[in-house]
Amino acid sequence: MSRALAGEVVRFMREPEGKDFDKLAISIYEYQRRENTVFAKYCEAFGATHKVDSWKQIPALPQIAFKRSAIRSFPPERTRAEFRTSGTTGEGHGKHFFPSLHLYETAVQKGWDHFSLPRAGFALLMQHPDDAPFSSLSHMGGILTGFERNRFLIGLTGEFEIDRLSALLAADRKPSIVFGTALGFLHLMEQFTDLRLELPAGTIVMETGGFKGSGRETDKCELYRQLSRRFGIGTDSIWNEYGMTELSSQFYSYGIGHSHRGPPWTRFQIIDPETNREAAPNAIGLLRIFDLGNLWSVIGIQTQDLAISQPDGGFLLLGRDPAALPRGCSRAVDELLKSARG
Repeated sequence: MSRALAGEVVRFMREPEGKDFDKLAISIYEYQRRENTVFAKYCEAFGATHKVDSWKQIPALPQIAFKRSAIRSFPPERTRAEFRTSGTTGEGHGKHFFPSLHLYETAVQKGWDHFSLPRAGFALLMQHPDDAPFSSLSHMGGILTGFERNRFLIGLTGEFEIDRLSALLAADRKPSIVFGTALGFLHLMEQFTDLRLELPAGTIVMETGGFKGSGRETDKCELYRQLSRRFGIGTDSIWNEYGMTELSSQFYSYGIGHSHRGPPWTRFQIIDPETNREAAPNAIGLLRIFDLGNLWSVIGIQTQDLAISQPDGGFLLLGRDPAALPRGCSRAVDELLKSARG
């Protein structure tokens, strides 16, 4: 059953048809409710029915559950890969387990292609996956570059290999993509104050991750202004990748004030935390994401990120509210933790 369902999801990623999303989402929910003990307990505590008619009726597991429990929709002995969150909040690492990375890798590649992002000329401000085996971001970089070590510009001990950055970009002589965390770019610019690059037209800077857990806060407009000046590109050529260890797919935006959008095998809702229902149009709420690529964990993730839906079908990220969980989700998590302690 799981192998056949994985095949259906891969086919949808390769040739997405909107009418099939609900069908696949419901099949994944039914599968996960049978095979994922933690998710099943959460659904019971939440009062969710076993049969649903739409992806919107599927309960979304709060992100924090990945730090408290092993979230698997397959037998533990089949685990072949594990990604971990940074663990910067003092609550330990969240862990995302996989029996195979085929779905994850397909989601990364097809999602990148969906937004017509460059597939050559990479310079990655991250460690190679061999040096950071639990980093989903490093593995994503590996997928996009064929795991070519020369493209990874942070060494084993965390130092920037700045000479190779300049050499890579000069050697490619065509539109490139410089991809790293926002914090990594900030450190790069602070460490190398004279850094100035004139990049070919069409080059993209991709930043991700924000500044969580670092004690640093930099306004996005200011960060993009600095990146534009240092890399010689306009702010509309600076993109943000919104992803998380607990997901298999990513959302993208570019420039200042543009919304994030995901590939066709994802959906999102903006949730009113007081009612645990979809927020009114133009209202701020908590972002909830559904990802068909998450077959091996849970399809729905309740984030702690504030957002507002946009007329173009995307969402505008507004920041993080680490204290907030929708009413009902909080109670269900409490019940889940009580049962785990018992």
